[in-house]
Amino acid sequence: MKMHVLALTIAMVTVQGWAQKHVVIEVSAANHAKTEPIQADLYGSGMRGVILAHGGRFNKESWKKQAEILAGNGFTVLAINYRGDTVNSDGTPSARGSDEDNAADVMAAAAYLRTLGMKAVFAIGGSLGGDAVGNADANLPAGSIDRVVFLGSEGGDAPEKLRGRKLFVVARDDSNGSGPRLPGISKHYERAPRPKELVVLDGSAHAQYLFDTDQGPRLMNEILQFLLAK
Repeated sequence: MKMHVLALTIAMVTVQGWAQKHVVIEVSAANHAKTEPIQADLYGSGMRGVILAHGGRFNKESWKKQAEILAGNGFTVLAINYRGDTVNSDGTPSARGSDEDNAADVMAAAAYLRTLGMKAVFAIGGSLGGDAVGNADANLPAGSIDRVVFLGSEGGDAPEKLRGRKLFVVARDDSNGSGPRLPGISKHYERAPRPKELVVLDGSAHAQYLFDTDQGPRLMNEILQFLLAK
């Protein structure tokens, strides 16, 4: 219990004041004939990097609060947009890229953080972003991404190929048109190799929406403790 309180205190006092820098990362197109840019926001200056991969109804800006908290706790944070991101007619964001392209974008983000001299690279993905993170991790050489966090996500198509430490987080009553998400996430969790952890939160909020509920502080604490653990 004391660890939870301490982590929350650190997060709350460091949430403000971390400047962000806009960066452009080039990604090889599917035919390798050219490169295409992804847009990203960079926060902090630590030697451990964290990639933030948003869900289908979000964009890189949606991570601002969490990015500032992570930066305040010593991480360099890279919140990315995917190449397939677009805007709906009502102005809301929409991620319409393929699963393959989204995973490639996460892979490019990991490589970019390594060029900055990061000693470790972690990745957090919400919903669709969790699939992108998992598929990237499963296809990269061991040690490319050291820890992964999946929010409301099964973690991609090949959980048995996931590497490093893994944290799955889902709300107990989170569901979609096919039914509750917890059973499918639990199955992928069981297939993933150790070390791994599954955290089930109260409520029905999906992925990044959890941050705006009464479970938000606990979720941020779980993420911080997982990333800061030695």
